[in-house]
Amino acid sequence: MTQPRTPPITGNDKSLKDCLSREELRSLSKTTNWQGALMLGGDLLLLALAFALAIAWPNPLSFLVAVLVIGGRQLALAIVLHDCAHKSLFRTPALNEFVGRWIGGAAVDVPLQLYRDYHLDHHRHAGTDKDPDQVLVKAYPVTQASLRRKFIRDITGQTGFKEMVMAWRCPDWRAKTPFLVFQAVLLGALTLAGAPWAWLLWWVARIFIYPVIMRLRNIGEHGAATDRYDLDARLNTHTTVANWLERLLVAPNNVNFHLEHHMFAAVPPYNLPRLHRLLAERGYYEGYRCISRSYPHMLTKAVQSPA
Repeated sequence: MTQPRTPPITGNDKSLKDCLSREELRSLSKTTNWQGALMLGGDLLLLALAFALAIAWPNPLSFLVAVLVIGGRQLALAIVLHDCAHKSLFRTPALNEFVGRWIGGAAVDVPLQLYRDYHLDHHRHAGTDKDPDQVLVKAYPVTQASLRRKFIRDITGQTGFKEMVMAWRCPDWRAKTPFLVFQAVLLGALTLAGAPWAWLLWWVARIFIYPVIMRLRNIGEHGAATDRYDLDARLNTHTTVANWLERLLVAPNNVNFHLEHHMFAAVPPYNLPRLHRLLAERGYYEGYRCISRSYPHMLTKAVQSPA
């Protein structure tokens, strides 16, 4: 078990009940099909625009921009899977099941129910050594050299290639069906657009960009937390306030409001910014180091202080 990584904090004695009424929580927890569809539609539109940019103006710069945006949308679709696993993206249960399986899970090759079982264990055991996600962040804080090596492995494709090998070592073809259908639809759409070669951009992003973004996500959610072995979410979980560029590239679908998500997992992603604002305005976070103002700021919490 790790020890708290920072000097003791003052904290405050405010409870969630002091800062949020039942009526406000009920309103924040309301899911709607139209907001879920708007979020998913925005993800797919940005994905289409990234491909369109590369196809319309094929040059190294457009390819780079396209791959970066595609990598961000791959995470966005992974978050669609996450939110559908919580049954919180759409009001209609069947929509959560369909989209979670055939779009979100299909895009990142993760079966919905398998992910749901695993992820709900993460929520159930957050702040303890039974949390299955502890393995992702147990080494933090790390040295600057170690963090640099991790990101070099990601950006050079070592992490992505290793993940591909693991995913296809002993494939369950039935479980792979949504992924194969998604890829067939993507390749078919690009072929109809006259650019089947653009399908390779998806895989460049998946192998060289997506692992970088996923590492940032994991660090930002729990690696930068003050004490991952404390039951108070303000200590074991962390939120990063992202600017527009960070939201485009590394923090889609309000995934950066992870502390708020852990406190109220039933709140849909489109209401998390409002939940964050209410709690911040009412002083719930005062005295805690659970909020970062940007991703560069967040990374400073994941690096060991010089001796």
